[in-house]
Amino acid sequence: MSGSLIRLDLHPLVDHDWRQSCREQLNHSGALVLRQFLHPTALQAIIEEGNAQRHLAYHTLSKHNVYLMKPDEAFSPEHPRNRDVFSTKGCITDDIIPAESPLRQLYNDELFKSFLCYVLGEEALYPYADPLSSVNLHYAPHGQELGWHFDNSSFAITLLIQKPLAGGVFQYVKDLRDADSGEMNFAGVEAVLDERRPVEALAIDAGDLVLFRGRNSLHRVTPTEGEITRMLAVLAYNTQPGIALSETARMTFYGRV
Repeated sequence: MSGSLIRLDLHPLVDHDWRQSCREQLNHSGALVLRQFLHPTALQAIIEEGNAQRHLAYHTLSKHNVYLMKPDEAFSPEHPRNRDVFSTKGCITDDIIPAESPLRQLYNDELFKSFLCYVLGEEALYPYADPLSSVNLHYAPHGQELGWHFDNSSFAITLLIQKPLAGGVFQYVKDLRDADSGEMNFAGVEAVLDERRPVEALAIDAGDLVLFRGRNSLHRVTPTEGEITRMLAVLAYNTQPGIALSETARMTFYGRV
C-alpha cells in the first residue's frame, strides 16, 4: 500500500539511517519537511476529493490568545498573555473523508505510522476515539489565516494539498517558551506580535509532508492571497488509545459533536 501513496524512491521509510537523519533534523530545527512525499496521482485524487466535498466544510472565525487559554484577569487585554489574534478556516472532518481516500490510507498505513513513531520518539500512535478529529482537511480561501499560537500537543503532522497563488506562508519562532516549566516568555511573544523580532518561514509546496513541534514554538499561517484556495490535510494522532477531543472543542472547531 505504502508504495502507491508515498514516493519511497525519495523517502525510504524503512531505511534506518534515513529515519535517523529525519529524527535528528526534527529534533534540531523543530520542523521536518519531506518534499514530494506523495505520488502525484495520490495528490491529484485528494485535490479532486477536496474540491468535491468543499461545500461540506464548516467555517469558523475565532479570536484567541497565542496560548489558546482563557484570558487571565491579572493582565490587561493588550498584554501578550491576553491579546487577541484571529484565525479563520473551513474544515471537513474525519467522518466525511472517504474510506478509499489516499488520505485515509496514508493515515492508517503501518509503515508510515512506524516511521512517524521512530522520528517522533513515540512508542505507538493511535487515532482519536471521536469520529471527527483524526483526519481533517482545511480550506483557506483568499484572506483567511491562522493567527499566532502555541499548540497544546507536542507534535503536528500536516500535508499541503494545494498551494495558493501567494500568502499562506507558515512562519514560526522555535522554542519561544517552555510550557513544561511554566515559562511563558511574554516579552518574546510581544516582540513577535509587534513584528520587532525576525521569524523563520518554511517553504512548503503541494505534496510536502511537514512534522512540526509546536508546543513551545510560536507559529502562524499568513493570509492566503489570490483565487486558489490553500488546502491542508491534518493527520492527528494520540500517543494513548481511547482519547477523544472534548465535545466543547468539537463544537468550536467543527460545529457538531
